[in-house]
Amino acid sequence: MSLQRIVRVSLEHPTSAVCVAGVETLVDIYGSVPEGTEMFEVYGTPGVDVYICPSVERDRERAEARRWHFDVGSQIVVVMNSPSNELNDSHVQISYHSSRDSSPLAYAVLYLTCVDITLDCDLNCEGRQDRDFVDKRQWVWGPSGHGAVLLVNCDRDSMSSNDQDNCDHHVRCLQDLEDMSVMILRTQGPDALFDDHKLVLHTSSADAERARVFHACGPEDSCEAYRHVLGQNKVSYEVPHFHGDEERFFVEGLSFPDAGFSGLVTFHVTLLDDSNEDFSESPIFTDTVVFRVAPWIMTPSTQPPLEVYVCRVRNNTCFVDAVAELARRAGCKLTVCPQAENRNDRWIQDEMELGYIQAPHKTFPVVFDSPRNGELQNFPYKRILGPDFGYVTREPRDNSVSGLDSFGNLEVSPPVVANGKEYPLGRILFGGNLPGSRGRRVTQVVRDFLHAQKVQPPVELFVDWLAVGHVDEFLSFVPATDGKGFRMLLASPSACFKLFQEKQKWGHGGALLFQGVIGNQQVNTVSISQVLSNRSLIGYNKFVQSCIDWNREVLKRELGLAERDIVDIPQLFKMERRKAVAFFPDLVRPSAGASGFVRSGAKPPVPRGPAPAASVFGVEGPGLGARRLRGPTVPAGPVFLTGCQSPRNAPWPTRTPGPSGRPFSPPGDPLGICAASERLHEAVRGASTGRPDSPFSRLPDTRPPATYPV
Repeated sequence: MSLQRIVRVSLEHPTSAVCVAGVETLVDIYGSVPEGTEMFEVYGTPGVDVYICPSVERDRERAEARRWHFDVGSQIVVVMNSPSNELNDSHVQISYHSSRDSSPLAYAVLYLTCVDITLDCDLNCEGRQDRDFVDKRQWVWGPSGHGAVLLVNCDRDSMSSNDQDNCDHHVRCLQDLEDMSVMILRTQGPDALFDDHKLVLHTSSADAERARVFHACGPEDSCEAYRHVLGQNKVSYEVPHFHGDEERFFVEGLSFPDAGFSGLVTFHVTLLDDSNEDFSESPIFTDTVVFRVAPWIMTPSTQPPLEVYVCRVRNNTCFVDAVAELARRAGCKLTVCPQAENRNDRWIQDEMELGYIQAPHKTFPVVFDSPRNGELQNFPYKRILGPDFGYVTREPRDNSVSGLDSFGNLEVSPPVVANGKEYPLGRILFGGNLPGSRGRRVTQVVRDFLHAQKVQPPVELFVDWLAVGHVDEFLSFVPATDGKGFRMLLASPSACFKLFQEKQKWGHGGALLFQGVIGNQQVNTVSISQVLSNRSLIGYNKFVQSCIDWNREVLKRELGLAERDIVDIPQLFKMERRKAVAFFPDLVRPSAGASGFVRSGAKPPVPRGPAPAASVFGVEGPGLGARRLRGPTVPAGPVFLTGCQSPRNAPWPTRTPGPSGRPFSPPGDPLGICAASERLHEAVRGASTGRPDSPFSRLPDTRPPATYPV
């Protein structure tokens, strides 16, 4: 317990002082000492604990009824633990003695008034305020850590408002208070004390830009009762006594952790002595609490959605209808962005990413709006922001935005353990260039924001070899029921060439890819043998494979993965303007729209493309991107979303035995890649469907925010 105040006593007249319950007061006995003093004696009235510290080297002892040698360095420490009923109702008496005289040389009397002052908040993340539980001035990470948590009040609870709740200085509706953290100022002591003393709540000017405080000044069922007292241009507030011994404050966050802001916000309450009209107030005691602004947390694609978002554009009516039916069957809410709003910009995944924020008292989803700002740029703010659904965005001042700033280039892994460190919320993945190169990177403001959240430390991958440059073009995660809980899928040209060579060996070298039409446009076909004889294509895909292999090693190291945790998906790429694009429709991640708060079940995606390539890869027809696995080889159920164009539907193939019992594919499935799809599903057999024994059948990690890892 640290010493808070020094009080000097006088031989000429009694001294009065205010002390705070549980806080030590140091009594200076050296300022006024009678001549010849060799010893002293200290007496305290009941309720006053008096200790003597003979020297720095010796522990303190209770004063009791004995005399102490008057040595330089001796200290008297006074502690009161209960508030006074009246002013000056306790005292300490010090008597000074000489060995030559039995009577005291002089007396000094210190009258004490004790007041109990605490600024409390939920420090232990259990929904209770307990000042003795931990040090309120410290915020400690980890399972055994402690600290109060503050939510950024970035939703819009009042439908009459056009802005987020933290954009004005008012409480627009009582539901808004649910997003705020409670801070309570408790005082106990004589009312007369506050005739010439006052309490001031205050913060720094920097922290006033990051949090706002409302004081409940009347009936708490009225919005008008909540007065804005701290935040932005207000850094101090003299606290009136509206409710006697307890005053309630509501605190809202104004900004997320970011560059230059660790997320910590500090508030103080100070007791000031204002008894002397000729001098300014003097501080007696300060109590402090520290909040940490809750980070924005991304949810992995292994946790299927509560809500699915899709864009209706000029040529995807069948796709939207199919997704609507699947959403109905899965019990998911479906939100359709109409063509009038998206203006034929279908890439809703590139426009936004969804996560959540969490405190002991409240959790709600928050959409992260990318700086891409295509035709969908207004959709997240106008259509998603609302009651208990927040919004955040980051945009560079110089508008230096590239394709890498679309959120197809933003993913998060499931929970992992890497290099001996646990990442219970996974790690964020985004793409950039190679270290030291001058290629494209995610804009600085987005990188700063993601790194500042701390709980999902980002890993930057190499994607500048791709024309679009998104990590979801070559990797995805799917759930599994083993100890790892998931598999990582990686696009693999090597696996594709190996598969094609196998089919050519079995006599299917003449099988055609891209057989079909898109609208009235004829699609150029190519056979397996033509692909395998195209040296330019083979050479370029060796380069692509080397880029993917670079990322493979980074992911194994940073996510703690072994080869058994990775499934290679056959995929080829071609070169356009010195960058890679998919040779046929690329690997995509499972649907993970909306909040991602509630799991419902998912199975792994499969590459697909124009007929017969779509049917070859074990999907039902090549529609606009929603595919349903079916047939005897693969379980049915998963939904996957993309924006690729589609030819006409092709019949589902029926697999029949080939020579020597090998799988043989009829004309509808000339490459027999249904078998590859089957092997993929076998690799992740038991993919979670929400069964109680699934490691991902529970809600997202909901441990108290004090357990956020660093």
